Amino acid sequence: MQGGGFLLGENVKVLQQLFSPSVLHALDLIGIFVFAISGALLAVRKNFDVFGMAVLAEVTGLGGGLFRDLVIGAVPPAAFTDLGYFVTPLLATALVFFLHPHVERIQAAVNVFDAAGLGLFCVVGTTKAYDYGLGLTASACLGLATAVGGGVLRDVLANEVPSLLRWDRDLYAVPAMAGAAMVALCLRYDALNAMTSSIAAVTAFVLRLLAMRYHWRAPRAWHRRSTVMEE
Repeated sequence: MQGGGFLLGENVKVLQQLFSPSVLHALDLIGIFVFAISGALLAVRKNFDVFGMAVLAEVTGLGGGLFRDLVIGAVPPAAFTDLGYFVTPLLATALVFFLHPHVERIQAAVNVFDAAGLGLFCVVGTTKAYDYGLGLTASACLGLATAVGGGVLRDVLANEVPSLLRWDRDLYAVPAMAGAAMVALCLRYDALNAMTSSIAAVTAFVLRLLAMRYHWRAPRAWHRRSTVMEE
């Protein structure tokens, strides 16, 4: 989900100032792998065949970055130019296909890595969108989309209400929003560097861990009177 390209106006290539290409590429692949595992595991729970597992893994790992790159005009997206991006979800599929009972048993560890990927992608997505000339608000929104977009597509394909829209799921989008907003503020005040970007990523990561640990959830409508049965 890296995908290099041109810059608009006189913007600086912030990503290249923060991370070396090799480091960014490695972090991308790690995040994609962890997200892809969650997609493949959902496919197992839905009793999908190996092809369905691969599709959900690819969509979960690459969906958010593909959406961002298409919006900002970073075409063709890296997922179509770098074989590593395409192969990584397939490796996650193979792992889950053969070892899914063991992977299920370490679901807590997978969730921790997923939270780390969330923090990384909201920072990278926001920064890359800004590199391509978007405003701060739009950049933060695309940072959020980068972090959660794959999960939304995964749930839609699996015929489920996306997790980030459900009140009975621990906060997922809010930590990514916080991380993206911190990056946008740092860009606004010319304070984004390796340390502040890391702080933004860690903040999103820690908020997600706390949400899972204490089951933090967003409030529903005030004085809700709905008679609709909850699933």
